Amino acid sequence: MDIQAIKTEQDYDRALTQIEELWGVDQGSEDGDKLDVLLILVDDYEKIHYPILPPDPIEAIKFRMEQMNLTRKDLEPYIGGRGRVSEVLNHQRGLSLNMIRNLHANLSIPLENLISETKISA
Repeated sequence: MDIQAIKTEQDYDRALTQIEELWGVDQGSEDGDKLDVLLILVDDYEKIHYPILPPDPIEAIKFRMEQMNLTRKDLEPYIGGRGRVSEVLNHQRGLSLNMIRNLHANLSIPLENLISETKISA
């Protein structure tokens, strides 16, 4: 098994090509083991060089609203009155811890989406 660390884009591209060639081999075989190692190396390289950032909390709320066909009025029990909902959705007010808890508990928005890179107000 001839596998090297992925240090450059060229190494990364070569590893992806090898993965494509090995895709579908039997697990537990020598080629299957090689595929497993290459997948781990590529995953580590991608985490460093192509990180996937969490969504903006407000975009996460808007996405859930769209999924559930909710209106701004539907958010009032979780965020506050009409004015407060408007301020939050227009990035004029940060989410409070209480709002985050309510949105998570009632709309099942993941906590990591609601608290990532947001300013939390008291």
